[in-house]
Amino acid sequence: MSTAQEIEAAIQALPTTEREKLVADLPGILPELNGDATWERILSDPRPRPTLTALGDEIAAQFKANPSRFPEIQDRDFDPGS
Repeated sequence: MSTAQEIEAAIQALPTTEREKLVADLPGILPELNGDATWERILSDPRPRPTLTALGDEIAAQFKANPSRFPEIQDRDFDPGS
């Protein structure tokens, strides 16, 4: 049995409350789970992305031409009941 399999088995054997605590603690234990770190890695990736760059340029031009076409996002936009 591999170490990863042993860890998985140990996690599955934990009571629900301990697994929930582990889920909350995992981003601190495994920094690669941190969304900010992931975005930072994406943003600092030096590889060219011409299609993505073109899309960004197109959106920027549309925004410059007509900013009202892009309404500001509100907190209520994320409420499932809205």
